[in-house]
Amino acid sequence: MGLLRAIQRHKLLSFSIAAASGVAIYTQTRRKDWSSVGTVRFGRAMFGVAGIVVDYKKTLFHVDDSTEQYKELKSQVHWRSAEKLRQMCCKNGGIFVKIGQYLGSLDYLLPEEYVKTMKVLHNDAPRSPLDSIRRVVEEDLGCKVEDVFQEFSCEPIGTASLAQVHKASLKDGTQVAVKVQHPQVKAYSDVDMKTVDFLLHAVAWVFPEFEFLWLSEEMKKKLPVELDFIQEGHNAEKIARLLGHFKFLKVPKVYWNHSSARVLIMEYCEGGFVEDKAYMKKHGINVNKITQALGELYSEMIFVHGFVHCDPHPGNILIRKTDKQEMEMILLDHGLYQTLTDEFRWNYSHLWLALIRADLDNIKQYGQALGAGELYPLFACMLTARSWNSVTTGIDKVTPNQAEDQEIQESVGNYLPEISSILNKVPRQMLLLFKTNDLLRGIEFALDSRKSASSFINMSRCCVRAVADQDLSRCTSWISRTRVHLYKHLRLVGISAYQLYVQISNMSFMQHIIRLFSTAPVKQVSVVGL
Repeated sequence: MGLLRAIQRHKLLSFSIAAASGVAIYTQTRRKDWSSVGTVRFGRAMFGVAGIVVDYKKTLFHVDDSTEQYKELKSQVHWRSAEKLRQMCCKNGGIFVKIGQYLGSLDYLLPEEYVKTMKVLHNDAPRSPLDSIRRVVEEDLGCKVEDVFQEFSCEPIGTASLAQVHKASLKDGTQVAVKVQHPQVKAYSDVDMKTVDFLLHAVAWVFPEFEFLWLSEEMKKKLPVELDFIQEGHNAEKIARLLGHFKFLKVPKVYWNHSSARVLIMEYCEGGFVEDKAYMKKHGINVNKITQALGELYSEMIFVHGFVHCDPHPGNILIRKTDKQEMEMILLDHGLYQTLTDEFRWNYSHLWLALIRADLDNIKQYGQALGAGELYPLFACMLTARSWNSVTTGIDKVTPNQAEDQEIQESVGNYLPEISSILNKVPRQMLLLFKTNDLLRGIEFALDSRKSASSFINMSRCCVRAVADQDLSRCTSWISRTRVHLYKHLRLVGISAYQLYVQISNMSFMQHIIRLFSTAPVKQVSVVGL
């Protein structure tokens, strides 16, 4: 029966692909511009994914899934399939590269073969030729490139899935970064999304245990927003306003006079990529300060404001030293933000407080409130990228190590159905937070600066503020509001006291005394004064 069902599924999948391809080809013969719908891209994606499906079925069909042979064969087919998928994404470009980059950011959620293969797309996205880029600029701005810019670089300084960035100077000599959308992205976006949606449904039907329909749903909602650079400019100004109290943060200024839906002109900022350890060493920048600053920044976004920059891959964060020799963090690419509802933000804050305290009852309560159901232990491990043993002991008390990382990576393949189930059940807001968490962890790993107790302390502060915000929303009198404010400040004082204890306990008593005396101003005392 299993063989019969597999054959039936393959036949129906092949028929669906052939029928869908036929419809697309017929549709395009009715048009003058074949490339406007993308039959070649459609067919390439269809037959590429069909080949991957057949490879999995053919390779693993007669193999016992409890044997070492099965694990080895599955790893091999993972590598082959991931490489085929990467090549297809590069050839199709546009949102296919975007999806590939998204998959490459899901450490601890997907098999490492896929993650490692897709990660290269962050730094190796296809680029558009200069004449096409200039044409987009001229179409959107309604004038020649030379009428706006004194200089316009021939080579892009950055290339992404949806756009590329060129350095230029305005007529007054102001240095700017010009973000220009790839010419065919909007033209192809509708067909590409329908293609992705069809493929995901087909694969979920052939492999009922793997459901990634959430990926299609998210792309449908987020892609139109990312394709509108006017919205990106507004996002940049909003986050600069919300987080202006962080002196280390720099958000480039937007030049609205020369910006449009497909062309965004921003202040040009230089710096080293956040994961470039050699750059940090050369410029004397402490990598621990970088990860601590990132933790503070994202804790504030997520728990306090509920407005989250969801694409912190290394190319979007630059680091430099200011004239005052202080570290400055430049946040780029503001196209993708997640706005969290208050209810989600409050539940998420409660959950993280429970994770930091190893409070198993609240981990269960708020894990289930966020949709994980009885899989809340796995959900906790997915959020923290730690083993259940570390979660139950205290993630701020057990130092992450290579053995634990290896254990988690090896376990991902065994829990893919359960992981898929969680991703389908949790609120859609959670999906981009998974991506954000994994990208931030990737930066920590690249800098060899794993999350420390101080990072969890800063996160705790933001969670306490969020929980107090929830309590204030329920208050009906000034007495109850005063009580909430008082309790919040007492908890924050307690966190500061604990932070001081951690700092002192990390050095010997004598070192502490020496530090106090070495930093205290020297005071001259006379005998008369005594």
